[in-house]
Amino acid sequence: MSSISHPFQNDLFNKPVFESRQRVEKLDLDRFRSRMKRGMSLALTECDLERREVAKIISAMPGAGTMSKAMLDAYTSEAKSNDISLVRFKAFIRATGAIQLWDEVVSDEGLIVLQGDEARLAEIARLQQEARKIGKVLRELRMVPVDIKRGAE
Repeated sequence: MSSISHPFQNDLFNKPVFESRQRVEKLDLDRFRSRMKRGMSLALTECDLERREVAKIISAMPGAGTMSKAMLDAYTSEAKSNDISLVRFKAFIRATGAIQLWDEVVSDEGLIVLQGDEARLAEIARLQQEARKIGKVLRELRMVPVDIKRGAE
């Protein structure tokens, strides 16, 4: 069987790296809270550090305030209504390395987070789109002959 697919056939397992998103019209903050708590809990599970170590790292960051393991547990428990502040959330991401959480935060707004040089891809695509528009205008202008009056007697 050939591994090359037909150009018009979609691949069920091929997910775009930068998926196109639409803004969610009806914002469900309880659902968002649950997603964020699950995401933070997963980040702690995948992190090489114990929760106490993560709390200690966050506490050491200027402006983050004191953080304890119990606070981290409350922030990641869906049974608790404790929400992490934005400042502490940023410190949490730095401590765990879970930068994918930023993308989760903005996804309901139809936004996507690009990291570092990835933004250059968007700029390249924008310029290519602009070049196509300019090319179309140039083709249309070239289709009409130019009657040069200067120098003609």
